[in-house]
Amino acid sequence: MKPLLAVTMGDPAGIGPEVVVKAAAEWHDANIAVWGAPNVLQSAIERFAPTLKLTVLNDLNELKTFPFAEQNELVCFAPESAFYSSLKMEDFCLGEVSEAAGHAAYECVVSATQAVIDGFADAIVTAPINKASINLYGIKNFCGHTELIAEMCETKNFSMQQSAGNLRVAFVTVHIPLSKVAESITKEKIIDTTTLIYDGIIQEGIENPRIAIAAINPHAGENGYMGHEDIEITEPAIEELLAQGMNVEGPFPPDTLFIPEIREKFDGIVAMYHDQGHIPFKMLAFDKGVNSTLGLPIIRTSVDHGTAFNLAWLGKADIGSLVAALNLATVKAKRS
Repeated sequence: MKPLLAVTMGDPAGIGPEVVVKAAAEWHDANIAVWGAPNVLQSAIERFAPTLKLTVLNDLNELKTFPFAEQNELVCFAPESAFYSSLKMEDFCLGEVSEAAGHAAYECVVSATQAVIDGFADAIVTAPINKASINLYGIKNFCGHTELIAEMCETKNFSMQQSAGNLRVAFVTVHIPLSKVAESITKEKIIDTTTLIYDGIIQEGIENPRIAIAAINPHAGENGYMGHEDIEITEPAIEELLAQGMNVEGPFPPDTLFIPEIREKFDGIVAMYHDQGHIPFKMLAFDKGVNSTLGLPIIRTSVDHGTAFNLAWLGKADIGSLVAALNLATVKAKRS
């Protein structure tokens, strides 16, 4: 039996609806139900995937028993009580931040996540959202999918991972200002993040994965001349991980860690902060990267790009990242 993936439409003012319907028309390795606005998805189908027909379900029990027989059918889950269910194209402006778009996008994520938690779907795959729109809706200091879904799962020990094939990067810190990075990194956080990516790679079928750990400072601190954090925090964390039997190395100077001669020796990389890992990763795999959350009791993957308001509804959005996210969610669902 194929797994059932709960897919969110993302911010309707961005490229989310386009990539979702285009991927649904081409990709059939698992069953898909899209949490989204029927009117918006129908408009996206007419523009970008005219072979699809839209079927709307209003109750999770319908979803549980739906046959998913036709490959040219897009199943949309939209309960009548949800705000997003009645959203229309005229309720927001394409390519612009808006309260209505943020409300709909946020509600879709919350509803789809809860459905996976409750066992109505096997994994959640999220299309891109706009944090400014969600904050405008009233969810103040909203940081992103990762933190929201972890909170809903009541998970405190979690990590963001970016992946593309055998390139995997997990992050000790993510959505915090650069000025707060050094003070936020602890030996325990490095150990926790490394353990999460180590266990996550094992779940993909690789035994005893090899993990590279980045330094906090340039040149790994240059023996203390560029900071003592790696001497006092990173190196003790690595020693403890080695004592636990994990196959880890480091700390590596961040500016050389991602060159082929080094990165290809490892199954995973631990980065200390957002841009330290995201910039090289997206340079290497922007069109096929997957964002997933390690440590959750559910499977969650996502596209590795934003809402791309400049490309919204123009037919130019690439579905590579979403297809990769669907593939990874399917692999994990089949192994769980």
